[in-house]
Amino acid sequence: MAFLLIVCGIIIALVVLCKFSGLWRKITLYMILILLALTMILPFYRMFIMATYTSNKIMAYPPVIWFGASLPANIASMQKTIDISRAFINSAIVTSINTVMVLLFCSMGGYAFAVHNFKFKKPLFTILLITMMVPWTAGIVPWFWLMTKFGWLNSFKALIIPSAANAFGIFWMRQYCLRNVHQSILDAARIDGCSEWTVFFRVVTPVILPAYASLGIMQFVNVWNDFIQPMMILRKRPLMTLPLILRVIVGDRSADYGALMLASTIAVLPLLIVFLLASKFFMSGLTAGAIKE
Repeated sequence: MAFLLIVCGIIIALVVLCKFSGLWRKITLYMILILLALTMILPFYRMFIMATYTSNKIMAYPPVIWFGASLPANIASMQKTIDISRAFINSAIVTSINTVMVLLFCSMGGYAFAVHNFKFKKPLFTILLITMMVPWTAGIVPWFWLMTKFGWLNSFKALIIPSAANAFGIFWMRQYCLRNVHQSILDAARIDGCSEWTVFFRVVTPVILPAYASLGIMQFVNVWNDFIQPMMILRKRPLMTLPLILRVIVGDRSADYGALMLASTIAVLPLLIVFLLASKFFMSGLTAGAIKE
């Protein structure tokens, strides 16, 4: 019901926005943005609220709208059912290492395609773009077959190494380098005696920090929330990541939904923290490559 009211409010605000101009137009625009923000925040708020109630209270009507007093009981129930700390560490290891590797290799590949001229550059980039059109699920069976041949079942290597670079990340970095990495800066660095590695890490990297932040957010969220690949690779419970360990609670018919909401809250909080930190860094570095030729 609350969601429908917010949608109706947005529609009404859009109609009003078309009729007014000046100050009223700005006020209406801010109203729309506030309503959209509430629409996005409401599911998270409901999850945080339900993490402090028992299953009976969660299923009761009318729904609860403020925090309860069952958080300690939910913590005890969650710890009794699953090893949330171990799963959190597993997710942190896989996600952090994979994100760092993607940022490194994709930025190097994007920089090479944007700045350097080499043999078969255009055909290779065309092939790269074609791979972006293929759904990732089309390669899930060959990927799993390779992981079994490598002996990487029940190993984090299968979740980190094959996705250490991807076509979208290279394309993203190439486009940003084309717009912001100017040839005059590179020539000046080479004249000063910098090697190509020094040029990349000391000159190019500070310029493309906003691209790092954006790609890092997307990669971190994708890997942290990944369920299918860990489900196929990780068979032992001590190795399971957070999305897999949550399935242990969901799969029970008599599931403790309070504990489930608490575990879901723990799984979501790192995403919110990383997004807030990286988005601030993204805004501060938007003009890093703004120079006048």
